[in-house]
Amino acid sequence: MIDLPRTPSFSLSGKRALVTGASSGIGQGCAVALAEAGAHVICAARGGDKLTETVTAMQAAGYSAEVLQLDQSDLTAVAAAVADRDLDIVVNSAGLARHTPAIDTTPEDYDAAMGLNLRSAYFLSAYAAKAMMAAGKKGSIIHISSQMGHVGGVDRAVYCASKHGLEGMVKSMAIEWGPSQIRINTVCPTFIRTPLTAQTFERPDRKAWVEEKIKLGRIGEVEDIMGAVVYLASDASALVTGTSMLIDGGWTAD
Repeated sequence: MIDLPRTPSFSLSGKRALVTGASSGIGQGCAVALAEAGAHVICAARGGDKLTETVTAMQAAGYSAEVLQLDQSDLTAVAAAVADRDLDIVVNSAGLARHTPAIDTTPEDYDAAMGLNLRSAYFLSAYAAKAMMAAGKKGSIIHISSQMGHVGGVDRAVYCASKHGLEGMVKSMAIEWGPSQIRINTVCPTFIRTPLTAQTFERPDRKAWVEEKIKLGRIGEVEDIMGAVVYLASDASALVTGTSMLIDGGWTAD
């Protein structure tokens, strides 16, 4: 009898995960996906009510979850959020968009987008990796980036700058942390139906632009992202680091 290979486990049983931006949209989907795969999920976001509603619903569904109210712009709070929590997985889904023509971008809009999308992502990664190394963990850090980290978009110069920066950051950190068995990757969705994208879909011209660019002919749903996050968090992706998983319906195939 030959020994057949076995598919690595997608189970996250016994793992501890932190998910930021977990109160709604993609972040909420990531939290549910990890919990469904067996992880205990620390659900973090700035707003308390929606976050509590999410965790209460997760607990009612039989998932292991807890609330962590967190302002990611406060780096002291970010450092405390990962310290001594024995984390195996960090998923950063917090983000914002300030879409304007580049010539109309204000310094305030620039600083807000870069501060959350890149600055806080950088230090969350660094603090989490340091804690994982100190604990001797083989950790997985996952950032919800965007297809806009690989292409350009109308009125999206600042957003694209933050996401292109995030993609470069992840590659460098992967090189640095590989010897410590800390993996770091991005998930790059196309337009997903969430509160963050509602403003785009309210404009017929922008909605038509999105639908024309997505080769599969439909706007993405939160569920389209959930399996990718479980894969990158699990042993099934043990050789995956420093890369992007594009879930863009073929947008970047051009």
